[in-house]
Amino acid sequence: MAALTTWESTLKERALAPTQASGRLYTAWLAGLGLVVAWGFVAYIYQWRNGLYATDMRDRISWGLYISAFVFFIGISHAGTLISAILRASNAGWRSPITRIAESITVVSLISGALFVIVDMGRPDRLYQFWLNGNWQSPLMWDMMAITIYLTASVVYLYVPMIPDLAMFRDNLEGRVSRFQMWLYQSLAIGWDNNETQRRSLAKSITVLMVLIIPIAVSVHTVVSWIFAMTLRVSWNSTIFGFFFVSGAIYSGVATLIIVLAVMRRIYHLEEYITPTHFKYLSYLLATMSLVMIYGNASEYITKGFKMTEEDRFAFEQLFAGDFASMYWFYFFGGLVLPALIVAFKPTRTIVGVVIASVFVDIAMFIERYFIVVAGLRVPTMPYEPSSYSPTWVEWSILASGFAGFMLLLTLFARFFPILAVWEMTEERTSDQTSQHDRELEPAP
Repeated sequence: MAALTTWESTLKERALAPTQASGRLYTAWLAGLGLVVAWGFVAYIYQWRNGLYATDMRDRISWGLYISAFVFFIGISHAGTLISAILRASNAGWRSPITRIAESITVVSLISGALFVIVDMGRPDRLYQFWLNGNWQSPLMWDMMAITIYLTASVVYLYVPMIPDLAMFRDNLEGRVSRFQMWLYQSLAIGWDNNETQRRSLAKSITVLMVLIIPIAVSVHTVVSWIFAMTLRVSWNSTIFGFFFVSGAIYSGVATLIIVLAVMRRIYHLEEYITPTHFKYLSYLLATMSLVMIYGNASEYITKGFKMTEEDRFAFEQLFAGDFASMYWFYFFGGLVLPALIVAFKPTRTIVGVVIASVFVDIAMFIERYFIVVAGLRVPTMPYEPSSYSPTWVEWSILASGFAGFMLLLTLFARFFPILAVWEMTEERTSDQTSQHDRELEPAP
């Protein structure tokens, strides 16, 4: 038990350390991200004053980089609530060190994705009209509702399991952090003192949230896919878009989780808790989803190609041999085949190898979102020449700002909140040691 006490004390100190992060590199990191976000805001003000004409979106190709980023960020939100909930439901003991980081990715990516919808609107000041006078038969309305519910549920799912750790911060950071942080921890801990009644209530609450969050997460990206699939466009005329989008969301979500885990593991010295085993198990999930995505691509395009119409022919030519061919083949071989091969072979199935595979996955999945949006809109619906689309400096600036904002919010989360589920990890460790002790006491057969 002495060893457990020492292990728990070390774990607490590791969890508390990010709240006191400082130094020139840390300050430079925050300043750099802040500058990119500020530049994106300047670009958005320029867009606000000049209208969407500041972008290259026009009447024929009315969605572009912004909607691609929206779909991408909503997709990687599945890194948290869905993966965390499934691991909780399956009682996977190895999940404890990674669930908090996964759940924080969900909330931050949902906020980032939702902001791109507002940026894409010509008159964002009229957003309230969605709720007052929106058409409830429109998939856009369903999507707005789904994302609002998902964000609310994800914040609650992140917060509730965090309460015991917020109480731990409250009890151990007096005099070590600012008064604001102490007030924050005292308020959010809501009087937690770890009694039996509170523990039972917490366990019941997590179980209920876990059961609810899985269908909510699946429904969100299904509804996102319906924005495309229920529009009269040749490239989007698919009955498996829901499956395709949910699979892609889990795929990019796992990849993002692996990257963020690797970064936080290195920066905050969490090697003892986020181990190679976590990357190995997540890499298996990554490889599985890559095979699912390969199957989805084959099923979609072989079916359409076998009975190809004239409109399908144009869509196929521009995707496989035309303007978007380089994007598609990088997506297929670099984003689907290569990661599966990296995971398949033991010499490359290292932390570095899995992180490289995940970077390829995220790049490829963003590209996939881009050509789904832009290539789909480029197919002529009438006998006219196909339009072209090339993002302007405004769009690239706002996109860079969105990614910088995502990283900034994750950094600030690690600065103010526990990134390790200390109480769950301690319970798991205690349970393992108790089981081992009981086995040692069993008489020999």
